[in-house]
Amino acid sequence: MRNPIHVLRSLESKAREQGYIYKRLYRNLYNPEFYWLAYKKIASSQGSMTAGIDGTTIDDMSETRVQRIIATLKEHSYCPKPARRMYIEKRNNQQKKRPLGILSANDKLVQEVIRMLLEAIYEPAFSENSHGFRPKRSCHTALADIHHNFTGVKWMIEGDIKACFDSFDHHVLINLLRKRIHDEQFISLVWKFLKAGYTEQWVLHTTYSGTPQGSGMSPILANIYLSELDIFMEQCKKSFEIKLDGCRKVNAAYSKVDYAFKSTKAKLSSVTCDNKMRPQLVKDMKLWQLQRRNVHYYPTKDVTFKKLQYNRYADDLLVGIIGSKDDAERIKQEIKVFLSDKLKLTLSEEKTKVTHSSEMVRYLGYDVSVSRCSDAKRDKNGVLKRSHYGSVSLYLPYEKWVGKLQEYKAFMIVYDQGNDREVWKPLHRGQLQNRSDVEIIRKYNSEILGIYNFYRFASNVSVLNQFDFIMNGSMHKTFAFKYRTSADKIRKKYMRNGIFGVDYDTRQGIRRCESYKDGFKMKRIPLLNEEDTLPQYRRYDFPNSLAARIKKGLCELCGAQTGNIRMNHVRRLKDLQGISPSERMMIQIRRRSLALCSPCFEKVRVGLL
Repeated sequence: MRNPIHVLRSLESKAREQGYIYKRLYRNLYNPEFYWLAYKKIASSQGSMTAGIDGTTIDDMSETRVQRIIATLKEHSYCPKPARRMYIEKRNNQQKKRPLGILSANDKLVQEVIRMLLEAIYEPAFSENSHGFRPKRSCHTALADIHHNFTGVKWMIEGDIKACFDSFDHHVLINLLRKRIHDEQFISLVWKFLKAGYTEQWVLHTTYSGTPQGSGMSPILANIYLSELDIFMEQCKKSFEIKLDGCRKVNAAYSKVDYAFKSTKAKLSSVTCDNKMRPQLVKDMKLWQLQRRNVHYYPTKDVTFKKLQYNRYADDLLVGIIGSKDDAERIKQEIKVFLSDKLKLTLSEEKTKVTHSSEMVRYLGYDVSVSRCSDAKRDKNGVLKRSHYGSVSLYLPYEKWVGKLQEYKAFMIVYDQGNDREVWKPLHRGQLQNRSDVEIIRKYNSEILGIYNFYRFASNVSVLNQFDFIMNGSMHKTFAFKYRTSADKIRKKYMRNGIFGVDYDTRQGIRRCESYKDGFKMKRIPLLNEEDTLPQYRRYDFPNSLAARIKKGLCELCGAQTGNIRMNHVRRLKDLQGISPSERMMIQIRRRSLALCSPCFEKVRVGLL
């Protein structure tokens, strides 16, 4: 069998060739090495031990199991099982819940193989304006693109597709796949997954549209579907900007004032300048300079220059227009018609608005606007310029960090009648009292860093100092509640050099866990670990330890050599008590899995080993 990394690279090498057709993809599903790559990715995910409708998880993974899956695929008898539907709370609205489909373990493996193949084919050709569910891209790359490219836009269209992922037309999606993939066996397998349905309260429901949330191949299918919108917006951009008349013309009023300023400055620098004239020339030069700062460099209404910028993250899109409001309304209508006619999707009228760029537009949790600030500063050449005018500003909304405090139940608001004002008081969090001191501090640190890392692009990210103050007060009161004492006594006990922390024992000796203390500065460089957690096949090009342990054929508990190794998994390493030999072994080697022979596996499963 070919190395799957070589197969994926070969597929990717042809991805940018327009009109190239992929054939015989289905045969790659006969390659066991693809399933070991899929197994490596799924085993590291948090949901690997969550059972699907058939009760199976990634536990009991073996070569025999892979061969059974391949055999059913060769016979074309493989039938995906319906997903088990559950509901999770939405982050921005806890009253509403989001449906989530839990697949069976075998379906997860097959879908991951399909996802790797589709990603190699389509990912290199996706638009640079698309940032959702893609390797090396995230919300921050989308925001960085807006900050860099949306400079000077006059109108913004904030778009939202109504029930996007639940509304994908299966026939449209399959036809899109058929444009590049001429392999009906492969297409038929994708079709089976789309039509597999889901169970809710033990009632089977058929799916007629949409890609199931929680499905491994759902993100790549969504990008394939919405890439048609990206292509349409590229065409729309070209037709909209076709009225460009060479370079953008400079405002005539600005040119006049600028000429007067420069000529006055030239006279002042001339050797023939009379000392008697110098004071008046200096006065005139400052006057012209002040007037120049109050005149726009480009005309405020320029019919000879129009421009369009586009950015999309999943089903959210933002369009920036340099032009009139009528232009923006027309573009909005064209997007609506295209989505309805070509993709069978509906643009939400309530959430899709045309907004002047000086006002705040909510996008990806940030408030976005184009600055009209007239403050001037000198550039590298010493010239005074309104450097902030027309630049994109990103802000952290007030309700976002206050909402987080409410979500954590870390404070309460009381009314001070004496001073006639509201007072925010930190509250203890009783649900954390049974955790260790180190776990409590790390919990608060992760929550503080979580909101900071997401909003560190914001110009006003320093407002998180207030968030940090409340969270630290809540942490001190949580410690006081745990030890039945006061917050003042807790601070006296745990404070060292003004920093709250606790000491704990490690193998390397005593260490100190401290509360977050590095402040909240604006940073516009995305961190590598903040990219969307969507693996690309290049990340698989490392030794696969899970597959190697299975192929080695050595039981890690009894040491027996066998040809049928079965992997035993646990959900979390920290939950192990070390009572049984298998748990002690996992704790010792610091792994959530053990490669076992069949007798040992059965004994571990019933708790005898």
